[in-house]
Amino acid sequence: MTVTRLASSLLVAACLATPGAAQDFNAAPPNAPDQRPAFAGQTRAPVIEEDLALRREIVVDGLQNPWGLDQLPDGSWLVTERPGRMRLIGTDAVIGPAIAGLPQVDSRRQGGLLDVLVGDDFADTRRVWWSYAEPRDGGETGTAVATGVLSTDGTRMDEVEVIFRQMPGWNSTLHYGARLVFGADGALFVTTGERSLPEPRQLAQDVSTHLGKVLRINPMGGAAEGNPQIAGGQPEIWSYGHRNIQSAALGPDGALWTIEHGARGGDELNRPEAGKNYGWPVITYGEDYSGRPMGDGLTEAAGMEQPLYYWDPVIAPSGMAFYDGELFPGWQGSILVGGLAGQALVRLELDGTKVTGEARYLQGRGRVRAVDVAADGAVMILTDARNGALIRLTPAE
Repeated sequence: MTVTRLASSLLVAACLATPGAAQDFNAAPPNAPDQRPAFAGQTRAPVIEEDLALRREIVVDGLQNPWGLDQLPDGSWLVTERPGRMRLIGTDAVIGPAIAGLPQVDSRRQGGLLDVLVGDDFADTRRVWWSYAEPRDGGETGTAVATGVLSTDGTRMDEVEVIFRQMPGWNSTLHYGARLVFGADGALFVTTGERSLPEPRQLAQDVSTHLGKVLRINPMGGAAEGNPQIAGGQPEIWSYGHRNIQSAALGPDGALWTIEHGARGGDELNRPEAGKNYGWPVITYGEDYSGRPMGDGLTEAAGMEQPLYYWDPVIAPSGMAFYDGELFPGWQGSILVGGLAGQALVRLELDGTKVTGEARYLQGRGRVRAVDVAADGAVMILTDARNGALIRLTPAE
């Protein structure tokens, strides 16, 4: 395991006052050129013009396909690696050993150990939640969520319980969703994917399943009180008709916001509301990977919600945070999201629920898998690679 601590931080130019070619992302042609947005500003928001450079400091590298992170009260970080390891990265930038006591994961393709989350009471309880691809009988897998108590030396997880299992399992190694977010009332939001294949994809519309849903559960398991009553629906369901949600965060308005992967085009920003249907795979602003329309090629249908914003071509979103720190005063209230295919940190400016501008930073410097805001206001990102890194971003002075 390699540990890298830079003696002199790297200066990386971000979005300049007059955007250059690298920032002209709106010039890329869409995959579905015949589609039209449902309202003005639903896609291709104006490029944000700002005179800003970022200091990019690699805190540690040598992480194998890191996926999720969360900061502990002492300033250290819990980070997951998809092969099935969770590690503690200390304030001295030293990577701890793999934490013992975690359940077995299926790490094929998009599976593995995924998100990690701690509560505001961690200093008292040391309780941690994490999501993962759980192996099932007959080669099936499914998204699962477990919780445990981290030992004081940070080397093992005790009192481990699996509190949620996505049903049904499926013989697929794709589209697990798996982001975890605490709601303002303490309930736990869990996002799931619809497992990608043509047959389970249809189950995003089937409320008797957990596939392609936003779920809301009690932190120790079971459906949370106050979930919508959906005829024939699983009690954990908050919203449905989603593809593969790998970006989720609680907004300043106290509501959950999500970004889900499209296929070729159609990454969607949503603010999921209780009991509502977000359309996949019936409506989408993307197309199939074959280049053919998805289903009947619809972008609108009665009873199905429109995304607040969409991308075509995709950024392949993963990780999400609302900026609320002090180091970047011009970023207050912005959405920060990682781009995998986009290989960038993406920032969206908002006016209420309307996206009014977009900027991209660190373009071409690696797949950004996760985003968080540190206690001191720095932006922390994980790069998704076999030699992945935890990177700290601050304004260049």
